[in-house]
Amino acid sequence: MFQEFKAFIMRGNVIDMAVGVILGGAFTKVVTSMTNDIIMPPIGLLLGKVDFSNLYINLSDQTFANLAEAKKAGVPTINYGIFINGVLDFLIVAFAVYMLLKAVARASGKPAVEAPK
Repeated sequence: MFQEFKAFIMRGNVIDMAVGVILGGAFTKVVTSMTNDIIMPPIGLLLGKVDFSNLYINLSDQTFANLAEAKKAGVPTINYGIFINGVLDFLIVAFAVYMLLKAVARASGKPAVEAPK
């Protein structure tokens, strides 16, 4: 049984997948930082100095100056600003993966995306 498991782990696809997952996790951190630290501040400035990560809906009857205070008090909130950042992270990662697949397909001579029929 151990030999079968060893053979399974040593297959090329499993190793490639493991490397992909590790690199994907690291890439996600870079994209999240790019979104939060580079892209969102200018967008927030253009929209009147809005900090998207601090946008939330307070579901209690208490008033708080920011999301950190509301979280510290333990009140329920809907953190739609953090969600907006998450959506932007996803779109950036999806676009980067699309561009990577396009470059790989071009190098291999295969179409990256098949045309709709």
